[in-house]
Amino acid sequence: MKNFVQKGDVVTFTAPTGGAASGIPLVVGSLVVIPAFSAAEGYECEGVTTGVFSLPKLSTDTPAQFAKAYWDATNGEVTTTATDNTLIGVFMHAHAAGTTEADIRLNGVGI
Repeated sequence: MKNFVQKGDVVTFTAPTGGAASGIPLVVGSLVVIPAFSAAEGYECEGVTTGVFSLPKLSTDTPAQFAKAYWDATNGEVTTTATDNTLIGVFMHAHAAGTTEADIRLNGVGI
């Protein structure tokens, strides 16, 4: 196919204000990425758009398996709360209250 450019599960982006931290979800424009390495503001970085990542979770949330997962950038954790947060994917497993980490499958789509 002569018009194919790339798979798209890893993309290059310019680190926004505050830079990019390796492994911490980041909303860049309309896409959520997990930076592969840290980069200062204005520098190029690569980010993963799909896959399953272990991320910090709001300890009081009790999501069901495959419940929607939202990124709370203010607190740096995934949550089941949609208000003021960004949909990034789904919880891979059900979690009880008290758990502080969850495996999240990234959607890989623009928001």
